[in-house]
Amino acid sequence: MAYDDKSIKILEGLEAVRKRPGMYIGSTDKRGLHHLVWEIVDNAVDEVINGFGKNILVKINKDGSITVKDEGRGVPAGMHESGKSTPEVIYTVLHAGGKFETDGYKVSGGLHGVGASVVNALSEWMKVEIRRDKCIYEITFKDGGKVDSPLKVIGTTKETGTTVTFKPDETIFKNCNFSYTTICERMQESAFLISDLTITVIDEEDEKESVFHYDNGLASYIDYINEDKKALHKIIEIHGVKNNIVVDVAMQYTDGYNEQIISFVNNVKTVDGGSHEVGFKTALTKAFNDYIKKYSLSKTGLEGSDTREGISAVISLKIPEELLQFEGQTKGKLGTPVARTVVESIVYEKLSYFLEENKETAGVIMAKSLKSKFAREAARKAREEARNGKGRKEKEKVLLGKLTPAQSKDAKKNELFLVEGNSAGGTAKSGRDKNFQAIMPLRGKVINAEKASTNDLFKNEEINMIIHAIGAGVGSDCDPSRSNYNKIIIMSDADVDGSHIQTLLLTFFYRHMRPLIENGMIFIAVPPLYLVKYGKEKRYLMSNEELNEFRESYKGKFTIQRYKGLGEMNPDQLWETTMDPDNRSLIRVNISDLALAEKRVNVLMGDKVEPRKEWINENVEFTLEDDYRS
Repeated sequence: MAYDDKSIKILEGLEAVRKRPGMYIGSTDKRGLHHLVWEIVDNAVDEVINGFGKNILVKINKDGSITVKDEGRGVPAGMHESGKSTPEVIYTVLHAGGKFETDGYKVSGGLHGVGASVVNALSEWMKVEIRRDKCIYEITFKDGGKVDSPLKVIGTTKETGTTVTFKPDETIFKNCNFSYTTICERMQESAFLISDLTITVIDEEDEKESVFHYDNGLASYIDYINEDKKALHKIIEIHGVKNNIVVDVAMQYTDGYNEQIISFVNNVKTVDGGSHEVGFKTALTKAFNDYIKKYSLSKTGLEGSDTREGISAVISLKIPEELLQFEGQTKGKLGTPVARTVVESIVYEKLSYFLEENKETAGVIMAKSLKSKFAREAARKAREEARNGKGRKEKEKVLLGKLTPAQSKDAKKNELFLVEGNSAGGTAKSGRDKNFQAIMPLRGKVINAEKASTNDLFKNEEINMIIHAIGAGVGSDCDPSRSNYNKIIIMSDADVDGSHIQTLLLTFFYRHMRPLIENGMIFIAVPPLYLVKYGKEKRYLMSNEELNEFRESYKGKFTIQRYKGLGEMNPDQLWETTMDPDNRSLIRVNISDLALAEKRVNVLMGDKVEPRKEWINENVEFTLEDDYRS
């Protein structure tokens, strides 16, 4: 399998990256910053997948730069047909890489081949050290990809591999501080997927080090996901190869209600799913229904949601380059059509065999799925009774005096504001557009859905009001298509208590109405923190940073009003800053990493104090400074 200078193909130049970084890395916030690391690490992992090297080092350096070192073949270090050195081409030309030549990599996650050059384009400087052909080569770049020092030999070695060190450009990223915790979580994930791989993460500044290696692969991943849950049986592992696609699946049911399916292709997480997840879900439903029919466990079949209630599953595919199709540069969704039929075929065959050979486990799983089916059917019957008049008065009694409804009955246009406190609720009612905006004031902080029992949770008046007002159902019965509102907007004060209320509500939605989040229907309103008046002008400022920028740019006299709560605003002010669709800012809540979301909710909202304290100390910056000064 040749991987040399002729393997590198140039498709186009690298001009738009610095102007529009979001097109290549998704954003310029903390998530985009760490995406730079993933691009370089993915290249190192591709070497391991293809059988070259077993160790990867990721080091956060004291100067704010980061180093990724692998033991692969080393980037080709000769002259390219373009007249430039091959490393210069790889790190400065968009769409230049060995992954466009199928001889270079049998399997790779870096389909688009833009990773290294994009990282360089968004860096203040980059240094690449190559160990290959018994030589150590070095090339350096500065100012977003300009060659600082051309490729040269700086020593000899018997080792092979590539070491990339880069410092993100502070003029592009809002915050250039790498998170040790975030990097460790992602590296642990890679170690779960490749049993031969050992990844070491070092933080030089805080003198921390973590080493990740798992011999049991996906089974270890499931253990990690379910460590705080009650598992109903031993982990089921499935392996198969068809059409040159390698399929590995590990799955286990817990006593919970949420499904957690995490998928990867060539070690790249497909956060938006794709054809392989569709194949897995189809196989699961088909195998379960065949089993139920064979043993006459139910007169009617299961729906897909019944078979996935409480499941934790990890799907990992290895797909040859010629078959690989991702949707978008961030590789969030697999588009390879044949992957669906391959996964469906392998999972159906292996799972059907497992169920026949493991009757006790099969019985536990079928009982879980049938229980979900009966609950779904009972909920449907209750909804029909409610539509026919039974229970309607009770529902209206719960909402009476609390919900100020919208006049429109068009759920696609209507919005529900969950507002902190009666005072702010009154302001919101006066300032809203009554045609499509409904207001529900909440009394204090709602119950913590992570700690509360299901019985206590659904006895809570505030939670019951929210469930009835939205009308989409709850738990496994939650159906976004039945929601009375297209947008559910959490509107709380811009302070610590307001943030806590947001977190409590998001915990409830995540645990018991997650489909609303997955369908992009949950939002957080962003009210202003300050009102600045100067002359006859006024300006609303959203943060301390915006206030400092204003102070630096405006040298005249001005006054500052700091909003301690929504209730301090006049109705017209609340409308124009926070509720008017033409002017407001909303944060749409989404789940980009399901496994990580599970861990975060458990750590931050659960019973254990020490893990929460440790996470806060590592990830939250505390300050006694107050920017409120006129």
